[in-house]
Amino acid sequence: MASLVAVKWLFIVSLLIASSSADSKNNPADELVAVLNSNRTAHNSSSLYNNPGLGCIALQYIKAYQGKCDEVSGSDAKKPIDSDFAQVFAPNCGVDASTLGIVTGRLIGCQTKYVHASEAFSEVLIKDARSLSILYDKNHTEVGAGISGSDGGSPYFWCILFSSGKQNSSFVLQGGTAKVQRPGCFSGTNESCSGAVRSAVASGIVSGIFLSLMCASLFIL
Repeated sequence: MASLVAVKWLFIVSLLIASSSADSKNNPADELVAVLNSNRTAHNSSSLYNNPGLGCIALQYIKAYQGKCDEVSGSDAKKPIDSDFAQVFAPNCGVDASTLGIVTGRLIGCQTKYVHASEAFSEVLIKDARSLSILYDKNHTEVGAGISGSDGGSPYFWCILFSSGKQNSSFVLQGGTAKVQRPGCFSGTNESCSGAVRSAVASGIVSGIFLSLMCASLFIL
């Protein structure tokens, strides 16, 4: 009886912890920016302003690949044309095209398995000396991140765009709010992720609860 009560209490506590985690970590794009800024400051580089307009552009940048993971890197690597920023990305986000700043760097990665921010940063986005050079570039002043899965799930994309723009005057959202983006999410906003990414995050939380319960059961028995 005591064992059953203990398991029930652990289940309740686990749910509360998971709920708290979901509330504080409902936007993995913001988590990605936090990991990036922590890494920069640890290497004596300045922290970058998390610009929501640039974050939305990063999500649009991902959508331009139309789920084609093989075009992100390698011999078949491609990237959206520069004119897409003003003609496609900005209108889709509600960013005033006249405020588009200079993009000083980009980091983009794709894989079939969803991973959380710290892993995405260290294993998917930062792979070589070139990516480290982009990360620590002193010309950056702003950053925006986008994360999205394809329709129905994988592959998952992570994109970080850097800019040398000025806070509140570059990548400005018309009316102060970005247009609704589905699926995925971007940094600098309180909006939670939608679609495949949200499902992947939720799956990770449920797995954590299940593991906690299994460990507790073994301990009590």
